[in-house]
Amino acid sequence: MKTVKLSLLGAMLMVFSLPGIAWAADASAVDAGDTAFMIISSALVMLMTPGLALFYGGMVRRKNVLSTMMQSFIIIAIISVQWVLFGYSLAFGPDHGHIIGSLDWLGFNGVGAEPNPDYAGTIPHQIFAIFQLMFAIITPALITGSIAERMRFPAFLAFTVLWATIIYDPLAHWVWGVDGWIRNLGALDFAGGTVVHISSGVSGLIAALILGKRKGYGKEPMLPHNLPWTVLGAGLLWFGWFGFNAGSALAANGLAGTAFVVTNTSAAAAALSWVLAEWLHHGKPTLLGAASGAVAGLVAITPAAGFVTPLAAIAIGLIGGVICYLGVGVLKARLGYDDALDAFGCHGIGGTWGAIATGLFATTTVNPAGADGLFYGNPALLKAQIISIVATYLFAAIGTFVILKVVNAFTRIRATEDEELMGLDSTMHGEEAYRDFVLTGSLSKGQFKEKVAEAPSVPLNISST
Repeated sequence: MKTVKLSLLGAMLMVFSLPGIAWAADASAVDAGDTAFMIISSALVMLMTPGLALFYGGMVRRKNVLSTMMQSFIIIAIISVQWVLFGYSLAFGPDHGHIIGSLDWLGFNGVGAEPNPDYAGTIPHQIFAIFQLMFAIITPALITGSIAERMRFPAFLAFTVLWATIIYDPLAHWVWGVDGWIRNLGALDFAGGTVVHISSGVSGLIAALILGKRKGYGKEPMLPHNLPWTVLGAGLLWFGWFGFNAGSALAANGLAGTAFVVTNTSAAAAALSWVLAEWLHHGKPTLLGAASGAVAGLVAITPAAGFVTPLAAIAIGLIGGVICYLGVGVLKARLGYDDALDAFGCHGIGGTWGAIATGLFATTTVNPAGADGLFYGNPALLKAQIISIVATYLFAAIGTFVILKVVNAFTRIRATEDEELMGLDSTMHGEEAYRDFVLTGSLSKGQFKEKVAEAPSVPLNISST
């Protein structure tokens, strides 16, 4: 009898231990190091959007700084909700016709702690989804550089939701989704040359053309009001970009290390080439030029980061810096469009060059899962890259045009002349970044104290202008 009781007890212990055994088997498929790396990478990419707010906010006039930063900041909230509800499912869900994902993962249904072998077999599915969320956030935020200082906030909110759903989500599925048609074509985009940069740059250009030029554009100076902010933002973008590109390896491995190295190298090379081009063209190197050049190099290396060598990254950065400078300093001036903060000049043009460069410099010695480019004897890759570029241009341009026309039918997209003259900070949000007075060296100590006493809780903008 004692033996029977012991046997029953043992059987019960085995039964109760089965869930634990099953959980342990599932958990063993998750690599702790890869998961930690991807959580950190996701956080780095998230930081890029507040960094972009500083980068763009410093370049606008002081009456529009808050509205410009608000656009980047509110996008974090909007897309975070849209992505969980349906955006992720449309972008990465089970394929429908090689064009769009299904709605099987609505509300993150089925997106849990277990890995998804189709995308990342060593990290929880949720972590992969959140990493991709950060890309979905920053992409529409990049567009705001083209529409700065003249788009009304209600229209901006509607445009953002529609653009993310109609343009970004399908495009992400084409390029990265299982059975997406561009992915099946064999085109390579490691971290978003087409999905992020070309789409946002082209969409920004179309939006700038539809909105029209800012009042006084080309007739009065529209200089950056706070370049230190812009440089701080550029530094945060450079820092966060390591998560953007290295994280796209989806594991803490040698490929992530290579992506990290080439990302930094291309940014540095482009900063140098932009400054040199500017120096030769205008006679003086500028800090804004150095910051813009670094961003151009980061954009250019993005699609190639997991496929090229460090020497190729130098070439990509050097050429990217010059091309983007010419796009910003020459092409825009000659054609006369008002791409306010050069979203197309840096992201559209830089992303285009990066996608082409991937077709030239990619090598399977860096990533066996990729392909050799033209310089390694495979012209087919360059052909696939060009097809993906043309498709992205057409889709983003036509889609953005239609979305803006639809939004404008329901709510005015362009600020009125009075709203623009007063600034969008006060007319759209009822806020001001700075107290409306100027401190100069002519103020006496007593006058200075009086000015401070007038607004004890408001930060002072000390300026000599």
